[in-house]
Amino acid sequence: MTDLVLNETRDGIAILTLNRPEKLNALNYALIDRLLAILDDIDVDDSVRAIILTGAGERAFSAGGDIPEFSASVAVGVDVAMRDFVMRGQRLTARLEAFRKPVIAAVNGIAFGGGCEITEAVPLAIASDRALFAKPEISLAMPPTFGGTQRLPRLAGRKRALELLLTGDWFAPPRALELGLVNEVVPHAELMPAAIGLARRILRHSDLAIASILTAVTRGLNQSIAEGLAVEAEQFARMAPTADLREGLDAWIARREPGYDDSWTHITRPDEARRASLEQDRLAEQDQGAVVAGTWPSMSGWKRPSK
Repeated sequence: MTDLVLNETRDGIAILTLNRPEKLNALNYALIDRLLAILDDIDVDDSVRAIILTGAGERAFSAGGDIPEFSASVAVGVDVAMRDFVMRGQRLTARLEAFRKPVIAAVNGIAFGGGCEITEAVPLAIASDRALFAKPEISLAMPPTFGGTQRLPRLAGRKRALELLLTGDWFAPPRALELGLVNEVVPHAELMPAAIGLARRILRHSDLAIASILTAVTRGLNQSIAEGLAVEAEQFARMAPTADLREGLDAWIARREPGYDDSWTHITRPDEARRASLEQDRLAEQDQGAVVAGTWPSMSGWKRPSK
């Protein structure tokens, strides 16, 4: 039996491919369940540090839900349709949205309905210039059910989102970029290299800091600014005792590349941290003149050491 989601890992990056090209990678129940199971495995696999999600074939990222399958659930009754289709789809997009490792959608073709909702949910997305987006659920006499009525207005604004939701009109990659649905549009042949390049730029940094930023943004986005700031502070407090933060500070002050431990269990001892802090303060005072003079070395060229 063909695997509904292909899973290949390259240098710590899992490339997950929705694999129903003959059905434009439509999201049937089995595919959604398989993708959720793979995400669960990756969540606890420290060797996988980021995910790129794309579609098999040349035509589609995902054309959305499997309509014949969904139609059969509706025919049985609303409770079955809610359980099998709506809640399953919302569980997937919520999982992608809150994942504590970077998830990048590489949108290689049609992203309609549920495929568009996946793109809305993931933290980052790059689109091929051959991609095509739409919110066509209204043509089936229904609203989007995987989160599209909630996430698209938050990304694009209420009026622009409603135009797409109420008309069902398709829109091209430049419009998706303008709306904030994707981060970048690239020539089709450059899609996967661009997605891998973005992942590598992120993975130069501490896995713990990456997870903290993803969590702070995801949890704080729909809260008041005061509540969001509390989430931000909470994530810093979790990072503060880690060896990674100590290493990041030490490396910055010593003008060297950091070598992160990437483990929540490796905690600096308070007395050691205090001595290290005093020593770094001393070094910082020595370097103050260099900083003021503008001779502090640029950190933009840092590359994370390979593990």
